[in-house]
Amino acid sequence: MARSTKEEALETRSRILDAAEEVFYARGLYQTSLANVAVAADVTRGAIYWHFKNKNDLFDAMCERVSLPMESLMATPQEKFANDPLGHLRSSWIYLLQDASSNPRSRRILDIIFLKCELVDRNDLIWVRQHQCYLNGLANMERILGEAVRLKQLPDDLNTRLAALTLHSNVIGLLNNWLFSPSSFDLGAVAEPLMDACLDSLRYAPALRVKKEPTA
Repeated sequence: MARSTKEEALETRSRILDAAEEVFYARGLYQTSLANVAVAADVTRGAIYWHFKNKNDLFDAMCERVSLPMESLMATPQEKFANDPLGHLRSSWIYLLQDASSNPRSRRILDIIFLKCELVDRNDLIWVRQHQCYLNGLANMERILGEAVRLKQLPDDLNTRLAALTLHSNVIGLLNNWLFSPSSFDLGAVAEPLMDACLDSLRYAPALRVKKEPTA
């Protein structure tokens, strides 16, 4: 009996998350109430509160079902990219872009985050979470690029901060553009060549070098 009850609870939790994904996608995050999710999941609001503290908690759990770009980089342990940091960065971004293109769940959740998540209150817990995720992911990307410099995969005088900002802007901008207009190009097909173009810019762009102080 206990096992059956546990399985039923897991099934209910999964059904709530499925419903939240669909309703957030259709209505937008801040236009959706827990009552809307309860109706879509065919459960009571009490059932939602049994599994999730509030809408922020529900949103976090929904996001955890897919691999989000900056959170994936943020969670990368150093030993995973120790021997080939640039290759790791390349393969990670390509996988994430191609997964967004081919995985309907990833696409819906990214669409919610990028296009249907009205981040207007900087004290809102969802805004705080997204902002901290961005900062941590950017710092980890800079750390990975620093390792690539140390291993001579990138120029010794690369400005790793500018390089991380450039790479992030290019890849996230590409993803955002595709989510806004998915019929305008094939994200899965362009992921590899555009990622390679981004990495080439880190290798060769003079503007991404540390500026030397003029000699007297």
